[in-house]
Amino acid sequence: MCGNNMSVPLLTDAATVPAGERETGAMIFLHGLGDTGHGWAEALSAIRLPHVKYICPHAPRIPVTLNLKMVMPAWFDLMGLTPDAPEDEAGIKKAAESIKTIIEHEVKNGIPANRIVLGGFSQGGALSLYTALTCQHKLAGVVGLSCWLPLHKTFPQAASGVNKEISVLQCHGVDDPMIPVRFGNLTSEKLKSMLNPSKVQFKAYPGVMHSTNQEEMMEVKEFLEKVLPRV
Repeated sequence: MCGNNMSVPLLTDAATVPAGERETGAMIFLHGLGDTGHGWAEALSAIRLPHVKYICPHAPRIPVTLNLKMVMPAWFDLMGLTPDAPEDEAGIKKAAESIKTIIEHEVKNGIPANRIVLGGFSQGGALSLYTALTCQHKLAGVVGLSCWLPLHKTFPQAASGVNKEISVLQCHGVDDPMIPVRFGNLTSEKLKSMLNPSKVQFKAYPGVMHSTNQEEMMEVKEFLEKVLPRV
């Protein structure tokens, strides 16, 4: 079904990979800092499931403190990349609301929330985890690549509680110099303490830096086959 994208700013120019057959599921995937959705739409089309639509929105351009206030695509401002760095709380919450409007739009257009997976890489993965935990809709799953949980000290109180049984796939390069794998591990432990721990997977990839590889993308495909089976 085609809805009017104009009411959802992030959807107007999002890179989208349409389903090859009847659309019964969707993945909303958020890129990392300074990037766009185009590369991820391409990467996801290589592992696509024919009944799933992939939506890769582009972040707005904002000044980023961490990068000397340079203006670049970013979901929210970043002050540092350590678990104790100050965080852009208002920006993170506003960004999560904008992703929730995409979920609402898909639901209105016939894809049930429990057939929607959120995902992302780095800052986009961080936002996808935060959005899934604070969402009022029961989602199918969340994929976080090379990322962390923003505002981690506000959880579990900040969680909506709706997605306590959500399936989570976290992947991280062991040699990541930007977001150390330890940060990914801490995030996984935090998620296990809040969610059903048997549904939280953390996979580490030796030799991989702040990026993904073929093995990791195949893991994402297997996860999607499991949480978004053909109906």
